[in-house]
Amino acid sequence: MLWAGGILCFVAYGLTPTDPSNLYLGVALILIVFLTATVTYFQNAQSEAIMQGFKNMIPPKTRVLRDGEWKSIEATKLVVGDIVNVKMGDKIPADIRILLSKEMKVDNSSLTGETDPLLRTVECSHPENALETANLAFFGTLCKEGEGLGVVISIGDSTVIGQIAGLAAASTSEQTPLRQELDRFTKYISKLAVGLGILFFGLGFLVGYSALTNFVFAIGICVANVPEGFLATIPVALTLTAKKLAKRKVLVRNLDSVETLGSTTCICSDKTG
Repeated sequence: MLWAGGILCFVAYGLTPTDPSNLYLGVALILIVFLTATVTYFQNAQSEAIMQGFKNMIPPKTRVLRDGEWKSIEATKLVVGDIVNVKMGDKIPADIRILLSKEMKVDNSSLTGETDPLLRTVECSHPENALETANLAFFGTLCKEGEGLGVVISIGDSTVIGQIAGLAAASTSEQTPLRQELDRFTKYISKLAVGLGILFFGLGFLVGYSALTNFVFAIGICVANVPEGFLATIPVALTLTAKKLAKRKVLVRNLDSVETLGSTTCICSDKTG
């Protein structure tokens, strides 16, 4: 809407160059658009940078047995059937089945919410529940104590974490109430501005003005109905709110969700968050 208003201002200035006010207003509208886009971009880029930190769940290197030798390779090059060695402090490079455990304990809090280290053994303690059985260790979890050997049974999207990420990516996103209201308001103002412009364009002929004068006047009516501060005020207000939430350890990835989060009274979650 502001883009259209700015372009109409330049058109009006081209038709009546003796009046520089249209030029100034057009430049102001375009600057507002760029300023708002810049603020929104940097806020979203900051959130994206934090989200990129989750990629650190992938260990850069892992020890694997290949061709009868222990080699250090990138975890992304593991394949199903590889034998890997996991020591205290290592992140599990893939979903593995334990072949040898030397008091190996893992932290499964990212999956189950259990913060206590869990002992891994070669025995299948819960065949009906893979997350609870003692002979499996999952990608992204941390080896807190001991050492062990395991055979890779799942990699990439086939891991438990990968399946969870796939479900999250496949979920459909709906427009926030704020976005719905903004779209409705924008359509209403646009129809009102165009309607009034056409009305006054026709009324000008009844008064006796020329077509050019009526056209410039209609453009002025349309631009006058554009709320210039509308686009700048909302992103700035949402950004300030997002920064306040960030100080309280709340990451806002989408600015539009700030309004929805602000009206939330209760968040229901399991222990994994």
